Amino acid sequence: MARPANTQDIEGPTLTPHVPPLELVSDAAGQPRWTLTAVYREYQGFVWRSLYHLGLPRAQVDDAVQDVFIVVHRRLPEFDGRTTVRNWLYGIARRVASQYRRGAERSAQRLRVVPSAETAASVQDTGTPERFEAAQLVRQFLDELDEDKREVFLLAELEGMSAGEVADALELNVNTVYARLRAARLKFEKAVARHEARSRREVRT
Repeated sequence: MARPANTQDIEGPTLTPHVPPLELVSDAAGQPRWTLTAVYREYQGFVWRSLYHLGLPRAQVDDAVQDVFIVVHRRLPEFDGRTTVRNWLYGIARRVASQYRRGAERSAQRLRVVPSAETAASVQDTGTPERFEAAQLVRQFLDELDEDKREVFLLAELEGMSAGEVADALELNVNTVYARLRAARLKFEKAVARHEARSRREVRT
C-alpha cells in the first residue's frame, strides 16, 4: 500500500510556553514523574500537528499550543499514567481545538487540513517539489474524509500510533479503529491511483 507523506515535517515554530516549569516530583513509590518542561520538549511538535490537522488555521495554532500546555501545567500533577502522555495530550488538544472552532465564525468551523497559500509556500520551501506534492495529496485526501476516519488515519498513519493507542486516544473499541482505518486506507489507495493516472496523462500531453 502506498504510504502517506510524512507530515511530521510540518512541525511549526519552536515556542516557549508562557507557564512556569514544574519542579521534578515523585509518585508514592518514589519514581520520578514528568515535568512540564520535559513534556513540552518531547511533545510540542505532536501537539502542533494535532491542532493543525484538527482544522485550526495556522495563524491560531501557536496560540492553541500555548493553551494546551497551560492545561497541561494545571493538570500534570493529576496524570496517573493509565494512558500514555501522548494520548493524554491528544485528548486535551481535541478539546482546545473544539473550543477554538466554537469561537470562530460559522464559515471557519469546517474541519480543514489544506493549509493557506502562505502556509503551503512555507512548506514547499522546506522540501523537494516531489515531497511537497505528496504532502498536498495527503492533505487534499484528508479534507475529503469524514471526521471519524480522518482522526484514525492521522493518528495511525501519520503519527505512527498502534491501534490500541488510537483506541485509547479516541475512546473507541479497537475493532472500530481497525474498521475505520481499513476504510480510510482503501480510500487513500484509490486517491493515489487517481493522482498517478492523472500525472501519467499530463506527461503524455
